[in-house]
Amino acid sequence: MNDWQEHLEKTSRTFALSIPLLDEPLRREVTIAYLLFRVADTLEDAFVWPSTMRRSALLACGEIVRSGDYQQATRMARQWGESSPTTHAGYLALLAAFPSLLEDQRALRPKAARCIEHHLVRTIDQMADFATNWVEDEVLTLRTRDDLRAYCYAVAGIVGELLTELFILHSPSLRSAADSLSRLAPCFGEGLQLVNIAKDSVDDVKEGRSLIPSSMTTEDVIGLAHTDLDRADLYVQLLRRGGAPPGTIAFAALPVALARASLQKISKMGAGAKLTRAEVAELWGRVVALSTMPIDSLGFEAEMS
Repeated sequence: MNDWQEHLEKTSRTFALSIPLLDEPLRREVTIAYLLFRVADTLEDAFVWPSTMRRSALLACGEIVRSGDYQQATRMARQWGESSPTTHAGYLALLAAFPSLLEDQRALRPKAARCIEHHLVRTIDQMADFATNWVEDEVLTLRTRDDLRAYCYAVAGIVGELLTELFILHSPSLRSAADSLSRLAPCFGEGLQLVNIAKDSVDDVKEGRSLIPSSMTTEDVIGLAHTDLDRADLYVQLLRRGGAPPGTIAFAALPVALARASLQKISKMGAGAKLTRAEVAELWGRVVALSTMPIDSLGFEAEMS
């Protein structure tokens, strides 16, 4: 059984902070799920490859996830690494670890393992579709607001649905709120993705992604993000009122709080503006403290809104 914390720290500052807040076995399940989705993201983001190669890599990844074929995973991981899809050392190390990661996913609680496989394959298949049908001159190009919405759902909204199922599996008290949580789940992921699109728009264009449709501005994307984050706040409130553990509440609340703070900074300083480590640490401490407040307290909602 591998310890994946080092890979978290090398691939996501936010999730390296938030995932350890979760109780076991949920922590391990979410860790493995996140890293598997990060493998798919790395293949989807490999814009040094032609779009046909990205699509083939994604489809191969999906087939391996379905089959659990360790030998094929080992061969593909070696092939991906040799083709240098990225210069990011953390992502390259994660691709090399894909076979072990898949093996550990198969060893999780059966319901959790099936849930991760189901939603990961959905995301990979939709990523492959975007790599085929939304590419113009080797640039991933979203043409309309609906395209933007569909893309955010594919790469992030599905993650919200996955997390919701894992939360309910871990905390049966949430079953009474399952329908409401499921309706809001995509917004939880999509809001975070919209913030990233607004923040990284300049770099995205340089790297072969045109994710803001020509009919929209960065301010339009920020507006959509605010709407989704408002719904994400409702999602976090439902977790609290449904009796989720403090760690689950803090895990869900932290990315939303960071996203809101990022939007404020982008609005003031423009695309590319990022939170400092001190700002992230301050928000982390506040969210963790608030997550333990009594359910009938208004403080959490007031602080996080």
